[in-house]
Amino acid sequence: MKNQELLSFIPQFKNARVLVIGDLMVDEYIWGSVSRISPEAPVPVVSVTSESLRLGGAGNVVNNIYTLGGKVWIAGVVGDDEMGRKVIQDLQKMGVDTRAVAVESGWTTTVKTRIIAHHQQVVRYDREVVRTIRPEAMKKVLSVLEDRVRDLDAVLISDYGKGVICPELVEQVRSLALGEGKILAVDPKVKNFPLFQKVTVITPNHHEAAQAAGRWIQSEEDMVSVGRHLLGQLQAQSLLITRGEKGMTLFEANGDITNIPAMAKEVFDVTGAGDTVISVLTLAMSVGASVKEAAVLSNHAAGIVVGEVGTATLKASDLEDALKYGIQKKGSPSAANPPGAP
Repeated sequence: MKNQELLSFIPQFKNARVLVIGDLMVDEYIWGSVSRISPEAPVPVVSVTSESLRLGGAGNVVNNIYTLGGKVWIAGVVGDDEMGRKVIQDLQKMGVDTRAVAVESGWTTTVKTRIIAHHQQVVRYDREVVRTIRPEAMKKVLSVLEDRVRDLDAVLISDYGKGVICPELVEQVRSLALGEGKILAVDPKVKNFPLFQKVTVITPNHHEAAQAAGRWIQSEEDMVSVGRHLLGQLQAQSLLITRGEKGMTLFEANGDITNIPAMAKEVFDVTGAGDTVISVLTLAMSVGASVKEAAVLSNHAAGIVVGEVGTATLKASDLEDALKYGIQKKGSPSAANPPGAP
């Protein structure tokens, strides 16, 4: 597969129309340095230098699609709280329609707080209350799909297991999306795996795939066995298992199995890498790429974001640079003066 062929899809991302449905949350980062160990307990003392809030979960998927140039809508739930208002405000600043984001008084907007020192995560703590979405909120979430399904290229389910994704919702989403011949892409959590029958593509990581199949993955033979089992169980068109430093393995309903080697040269943080993979995969398929081509593109994208600390996104130009010159962005030469350029 030639990079020149893959490059041709990236400028077309601006034509893609994707609805993201899933768990909206906030990623909080506390940045600092460590110079001593606490006298109270054998733990590092972090001297805080800055703090930042970023869209997390399905919000990070939206952010990825937005920064890559795609047209994106969002449907989900936030709490009637400070962080919920922050999520809606950030989405609106991007020009994203938030009418299908339900605000629930009994819902707590999930916040994942990570303390980072010297480019390493010291600890993470989560503030959340997991509840199943209520019928009124589900109706609001589905409203945008019912209104726009004919104009969409793809529906993307971003499942973080926080309560938005449930059997009733998935059943209606599948009926509406596949009934209109649209791409239905899923980034799953294990507990909801059986819900995602007959989807276009599903992207578990290797831990999730192993748990869903109830089998250890200790060899390539195990990987093939797990992939084939899950693909058959779900009756999906494609299954893309992300494998960290081993890259990805793509299973297709026609029997093809494709191993895609990892692109990352250095891994600083895998936070949000799955969001980037499903975003690029869905965008590429939306503009006509085959699932193999889309998977290779998403692998290049993942190689960029794992080299960044914190929840990272990339622009279309970053992905183009990765294909032309290798992994760039942080700590790499400018694309205007790449290695070996005349």
